[in-house]
Amino acid sequence: MDIRCAIIACAAAMSSAVSTANAADGSTAYNFLNHTSSSHIYGLGGVNVSLVDDDISTVDQNPALLGPEFNGQLAVNYMKYVGEANFAGARYGISAGERSAWAIGLQYFGYGEMKGADIAGNLTGTFSAKDMFVSVSYSHDITDRIRGGITLKGIYSSYGEYSAFALGTDLGVNYYDDERDMSLSVVVANLGGQVKRFNESYDRMPVDVRIGWSQTLSEMPLRLSVTAWNLTKWHLPYYDSGDGTDASEGKIKDSFGSNLFRHLVFGAEYMPSERFYIGLGYNYKTRTDMATYQRSFLSGFSICAGINVKRFGIGVAMSQPHTGATTFMLNLTTRLFEF
Repeated sequence: MDIRCAIIACAAAMSSAVSTANAADGSTAYNFLNHTSSSHIYGLGGVNVSLVDDDISTVDQNPALLGPEFNGQLAVNYMKYVGEANFAGARYGISAGERSAWAIGLQYFGYGEMKGADIAGNLTGTFSAKDMFVSVSYSHDITDRIRGGITLKGIYSSYGEYSAFALGTDLGVNYYDDERDMSLSVVVANLGGQVKRFNESYDRMPVDVRIGWSQTLSEMPLRLSVTAWNLTKWHLPYYDSGDGTDASEGKIKDSFGSNLFRHLVFGAEYMPSERFYIGLGYNYKTRTDMATYQRSFLSGFSICAGINVKRFGIGVAMSQPHTGATTFMLNLTTRLFEF
């Protein structure tokens, strides 16, 4: 059995095991796996499985976006998140012939120092919390327009004296029509489960099905994207506390319209040349998740921009989920063999 067959067999085993794991009652953990390492995608709403771009960081959204064109490309990312949280990582691509490619990646999520307390509320000092995962991705061109991909992830979490380890996989398919610059994708994300638990309880992986569409308009340098996610469940209710005053009565929102738009992420980009873009994203779920906080008018919106200069690509993104938090993300890409 060659290495490609071994990877596919491993993915199939985890896919069958996840249905059993999800049958058990337990909390969903590992939601950091849904956080993109691409500033381009972060600025387009944080979720996009169909963006065809010269940036290997997009592979964390869909392994089918990987290809031989990324041979020798190295991408590094850094994000200043809410509070003391800082995220960073890197990914490198290697071609495997004219129709296949590999990529390896490492992503780190550090949440800073936190105060510890016992069951009576007495402070016991401070502790650190972090998550990280190592990934291996493989893709293959099935036809001239259809590409399939798989990513395997080894996931480690450490919160003070507790730690856990899990295995996960993403499966993706992308259809790309280069004549119309139109991309369609389907992804099954975060299949897998825990190998080592924090304690006696089992934490489920955030398994998700995602569908994406990206299209460049024929008469102007504008690309639009729509991504549907959280498709494993329809109801995504949220709590709206009104204006936040004591006199305001909070409500649970679970209407058809709110459920529909909490499944959708919208993105638009202006691309006057192949070397520059500026984009805007809107994620209604992010906005409504912040309904119990002092969210700003900009909550749910995000922006990004990128430029390619000689051998380097630089991308930046920003968002403000609520008035007390402004997030910033930076990406750098380069091709090592061009030096």
